[in-house]
Amino acid sequence: MSNSIEIPFSTTLMVRDTCLCLHVQRAARALARLFDDALRPAGLTNGQFSLMMSLNRPEPPPMGPVAALLAMDQTTLTAALKPLQRKGWVKVMENPRDRRGRLLSLTTEGKAVLARALPIWESTHAMIDGKLPDGSVARLRQDLQALS
Repeated sequence: MSNSIEIPFSTTLMVRDTCLCLHVQRAARALARLFDDALRPAGLTNGQFSLMMSLNRPEPPPMGPVAALLAMDQTTLTAALKPLQRKGWVKVMENPRDRRGRLLSLTTEGKAVLARALPIWESTHAMIDGKLPDGSVARLRQDLQALS
């Protein structure tokens, strides 16, 4: 006879209905699919759009702050940069102030791709914003920022 511990099914339902992690993951996956589909004609995924937009700065940023903004480690950032580099949209260069570090910048072609994708992102965002009750979009952003 085994000494198995039984968790009531009512607990499973309670976790399903109240787990913030589950609901945020589900929402993140749904939004990622929506933006991936929308941005596909521009040749980008939602992650690539966010990465490229994070590089749209007056001065090329180092990898560390970009990785921190995107909530990823530098190894993951390096992997995400590779296809963008191969397409000629992003340039990775040595940091003249720290030869071990790298600076990231959009190429002219990368800026053009990002400029074509921006109206798609804007219209997709407007459609999502329109599905949420009045005033809740700003509150949702504030609440998500408080968690990150």
